[in-house]
Amino acid sequence: MSSEISHYIMHYGYIAIFTLIFIQEIGIPNPIPNELVLLFSGYLTFQKTLSLPIVLITATTADLSGAILLYFTFYYSGAFILSHKPKWLPVSMAKINKLSAEMSTGGLWTIFLGRITPLIRGYVSVISGLIQVKPKQYLPIVLVTATMVCCSYVIAGYLLGPYWTVALVQIVKIKYGLLGVGALVVIILVIRHFRRKPETP
Repeated sequence: MSSEISHYIMHYGYIAIFTLIFIQEIGIPNPIPNELVLLFSGYLTFQKTLSLPIVLITATTADLSGAILLYFTFYYSGAFILSHKPKWLPVSMAKINKLSAEMSTGGLWTIFLGRITPLIRGYVSVISGLIQVKPKQYLPIVLVTATMVCCSYVIAGYLLGPYWTVALVQIVKIKYGLLGVGALVVIILVIRHFRRKPETP
């Protein structure tokens, strides 16, 4: 973690935590991943710089707010986005309807797993909105997953407190490993997409 970001979090506390998590959750690029923000916030609670309960509430609220905002943006504007999409974008209404049917018949586990997976959590909110997953299905999942993820990372940061300097080196290595895995998954999905036969109208 850069000294500027850590200083920002230490100086502005809960506001910084909320801001960093929220802006990344709505898709705005963040200098560091939310997972690292959460871990560092947990470390600060170990140092007694911040309160653990307040950090948990702040982080979960930020994650939940960003995910819900992104979901409803695409839930209500998805039709407009699709109707004005570039011709080169390989998305058809038939495919959207198919995904929607799958989600409503057991595909909700896909949302749950996606929402607890680093790097793709925000994309899950976008896709859920686009394929019109019902709010009564999506909102409970995002509430549970936001709480799970935020609490897990913050508490992990608290427990790593005495070993933070050593742990940070390993965390950074893991982060780059996850980025590599994420890039590989995207490449595989792109290759699979272009190898499929075009859909008949």
